[in-house]
Amino acid sequence: MNSLEIRALSGEAATIAMLSDLLIETVAAGGSVSFMHPLSVEAARDFWRQSLAAAARGERAVLGAWQGDALAGTVTLLLGFPPNQPYRAEIAKLMTGPAHRGKGVATRLMRAAEELAVEKGRTLLVLDTASEEGAAGLYEKLGFTLTGEIPDFALKPYGGLTGTLIYWKRIGAEARTLS
Repeated sequence: MNSLEIRALSGEAATIAMLSDLLIETVAAGGSVSFMHPLSVEAARDFWRQSLAAAARGERAVLGAWQGDALAGTVTLLLGFPPNQPYRAEIAKLMTGPAHRGKGVATRLMRAAEELAVEKGRTLLVLDTASEEGAAGLYEKLGFTLTGEIPDFALKPYGGLTGTLIYWKRIGAEARTLS
C-alpha cells in the first residue's frame, strides 16, 4: 500500500458519490456506522454533504485514503466540542472498501487522524465501536485503552441490538509526558 495517499476531503460531487458508495457498501456488509440497511443513495449523499460542510467550518476533518483514483477508505475526526473540552477529539466513521480490506488502509487512516489531532492541539482521542464485529482489535493494536462496554447501545444494520465498546488514547505532548 505504498501508493496509498491520505488527504482531507472536500464537498466535490465526485467525492461525495464515492463516499456514499463506500457508506452504502459498509452498511450492506453489516458495518455498524449509525445507519440501517438498506441505505438509500440520497440519505448517504445527504450525510456526506452535511459532514463535509461541517469539515469546511472546522468542526471535523474527513480524511480519505486514495489508491490511485479509487477511494479505499475514510475516517472522520470530530473536533467541535464545548469550551470545557478543547483538548479532545473523537474518531468516527472509519470505513475501508471491501476490495481494500486487510491491506493496512484502516491503520494508515487512524495514524493520519491521530497526527492531525496532534496538529490541532488535541491530547485525548476517544472512539466507540460495536461490541459485535467492530474494530476493537485494530484500536487496541494502535494503543487505545478500553474503558468499558455499554450493552444494547444501537441497532445493527439488519436489526437486533449490539453493545458498544468505549476507547480512549492520550496523544501528542500529553502522551509523552505521561509515559
